[in-house]
Amino acid sequence: MEENTEGHGLAEGKILLIWTILFVALVLLPSVFRVSLGISHFYVKILITMFEWATLQIEEGVKKQKAMALENLISTGIIQREKTSMEEELAGQRRGCFNLADVMYFFKKGCEAVAEDEVTQRFSSEELVSWNLLSRTNANLHHVSWQLTVVWVIGILIRYCLLMPFRICLALFTILLLISATTVVGQFPNGRVKYCLANQVQMICATLGVRCLSGLVHFHNRENRPQEGGICVANHTSPLDVLILASDGCYSLVGQTHGGFLGLIQKSCMQTTQHVLFERSEMKDRHLVRKKIREHIADKAKLPILIFPEGTCINNTSVMMFKKGSFEVGGTIHPVAIKYDPRFGDAFWNSTKHSMMTYIFNMLSSWAIVCNVWYLPPMVKEEEEDAVHFANRVKAVIAARAGMSVLPWDGGLKRKKVKESFKEEQQKKYYQLAIGNGSVGNGNVC
Repeated sequence: MEENTEGHGLAEGKILLIWTILFVALVLLPSVFRVSLGISHFYVKILITMFEWATLQIEEGVKKQKAMALENLISTGIIQREKTSMEEELAGQRRGCFNLADVMYFFKKGCEAVAEDEVTQRFSSEELVSWNLLSRTNANLHHVSWQLTVVWVIGILIRYCLLMPFRICLALFTILLLISATTVVGQFPNGRVKYCLANQVQMICATLGVRCLSGLVHFHNRENRPQEGGICVANHTSPLDVLILASDGCYSLVGQTHGGFLGLIQKSCMQTTQHVLFERSEMKDRHLVRKKIREHIADKAKLPILIFPEGTCINNTSVMMFKKGSFEVGGTIHPVAIKYDPRFGDAFWNSTKHSMMTYIFNMLSSWAIVCNVWYLPPMVKEEEEDAVHFANRVKAVIAARAGMSVLPWDGGLKRKKVKESFKEEQQKKYYQLAIGNGSVGNGNVC
């Protein structure tokens, strides 16, 4: 009996040793040296082949005309808007006086907004042209054929019984490594050794974090990576944006101090890296925020600051208004464009619908996180250019590179109503257009 127990214990020890060796060789060492073994690329290729097969199955099971109509609806939306401004649309109706027919322009815009406005849809998950075999994006498509049903069930078992447990264990290991490593490095005296060790810890832990999600990130134009003393601005889709960028470079973050578990991670990171953190009351003081950022970038030895000027997460289809605060402090702006591939998992965090824990669960149970990151050439504010125009210029460059649409709306509309100042701005535009020539003052009304 004792011999059987000892033999069973030796077998468990060998299995544990084998798993430890595989973990170190396939996950930990590649993360430390930031090299790819090609496993993620091979895994993604398998997923692409599976999605293409599933699309063929769906097209065969559903009438082709309905499938094409669904595809057109998803790709173009309910409303097809003309990409023209108020001035351009009303210019053809100008006859040197106020035109009552202008009312129809505003009536049309109102109907379009009621049917499908271009703002609130940016705060919901991006629509997929084809099904990616995830239950959360399922429209009963798994009933199309028995072959598709079998593959769908197998996919559930793989994601929840194989991938998810491994990802959770790796995530816990990464968090413990971050807290313990930063605590140890934080005891070193300030100097070059501490600076190098802190950067290595941050990048290793960020790389492990990306691997927790079976992440595959393609970095482009690395010669344009942000330099010390600069400001890195990027479009914002997900909290994963920070993790992805930190896996390829070190940054100082600008944000609000938190309590609880997230606060513990913040305190650990603050022991090794200088971040610009504020209390909730200080965040409302824009002058204080700008002052601290300006002091940070004045020291060229400090890490570049990472800022998301949109101020909220947008659903990977567009870039909304950049807040001007980041562009008022001076210095060099390093634009970065981030674009996720929604076929493998929806990286967008809809904070009004899902809690952080629900979002993390969805990420850990997705197929993978695949995205492209483009480092764009640095930009500086031109002479006689104000912060708003500079922010819009940077936003346009990022949106063009990522293939996203540009919207002038404030991302804060996710939780707030339209500001009165914006309404007044539209009214002033029409006022200048309608009576700029003094026609109303002369009593000329068409």
